[in-house]
Amino acid sequence: MLNVVPPVLKLCVVSMHTSPAQAPGAGDAGGLNVVARAQADALAALGHQVELITRRTSRDDPDVVDLAPRVRLRHLDAGPPTPLPKSVIDDHLEEFSAGLAGLGDFDLFHSHHWMSGVAALPVADARGVPHVQSFHSVAALPGSPLSAGEPPESSRRVPGESQVATGSDAVVAISAAEAHTVIQRCGADPQRVSIIAPGVDHELFRPLDQGEARWRLPSGELWPNGYVAFAARLQPLKDPELAIGALAQLPASVRPHLVVAGDASADFASYTAQLHALVADLGLVGDVSFLGSQSRGELARLFRGARVVLVPSHSETFGLVALEAAASGTPVIAAASGGLREAVAHGETGQLMDSRAPADWGRALTELLADDQRLTTMGVVARVHSRRFDWRWTAQQLAALYADLVGR
Repeated sequence: MLNVVPPVLKLCVVSMHTSPAQAPGAGDAGGLNVVARAQADALAALGHQVELITRRTSRDDPDVVDLAPRVRLRHLDAGPPTPLPKSVIDDHLEEFSAGLAGLGDFDLFHSHHWMSGVAALPVADARGVPHVQSFHSVAALPGSPLSAGEPPESSRRVPGESQVATGSDAVVAISAAEAHTVIQRCGADPQRVSIIAPGVDHELFRPLDQGEARWRLPSGELWPNGYVAFAARLQPLKDPELAIGALAQLPASVRPHLVVAGDASADFASYTAQLHALVADLGLVGDVSFLGSQSRGELARLFRGARVVLVPSHSETFGLVALEAAASGTPVIAAASGGLREAVAHGETGQLMDSRAPADWGRALTELLADDQRLTTMGVVARVHSRRFDWRWTAQQLAALYADLVGR
């Protein structure tokens, strides 16, 4: 039998509302930037040409920049060249779509998030090339579990999600939970939905080396009881309030420090102040540090030195932070929501929580921190578990899907 060599493709990866230009900080940990950029690099390593297209958010953004061999970033004008709340960006969809239409030829478009899909789908249709959609999150509907913590972004989102779910040639979900959502809520044809899990950078996210210093404040201070970490965008959906509330349940004699990594987006500009007020109200000033957004290297160093990583999100399509913590050899305590059920092996790599009561989270954290042997064993198993997820494997699955669509 002859070996069939897959075609080398020129791919247009559209990420309108958040740039995949560089390895993102903790404000985007486990989010779109990580996935879009990592997929692009892995696809390029397989020989494909990848152009990442995003919206210009600064007058200093260059039109074109080469990020890596066969990976190029383009900035398109769509609205003012400044960061905008997601709820405002979709006012400029037509401008962004017109910019896409003015680019060169591509074999396939792959859009990340619904706004990118609404802009790119008509361009792909006009050119007669396939369009692939990734959602990463789906609008919260009133009364649904996803409505906890965050409202729908705009009146355009629900119809926009339905449009790209039903009109795209394929939908790529990163977990079974996300696949269920886009089929049931957005109307995607199950025959066109593929589940392709994300990977993790196992060289960057690794366990603490013997003798390696744990993360500490610039003052050099270490905490007698170590620290636990929370890393995500600071918004109600991610529920850092629950992480802070859980910490307050622990007696001061055994209480670890809580390190919060991440920034608030423009949609939640006042939320950081609310979190600081909560820390003060609970008497935790001095027990919580807010670091802001961190580079990927800083985030990895933070994770491998933590005793536990807390992931209390109301909803996660997968929970990449939990996987990166696992690769770092650090157990997690996570909400039993969405794709976190797939990222965390309950009782083996961490603990999944059905309750959202701070007392229950505090109890779980207390019991885990009190058992050093269990912590160590979970960390070792977590590292092994994380090896199932590899960006090269992800790229191979994507490339096979792309080749099939282009071949049709």
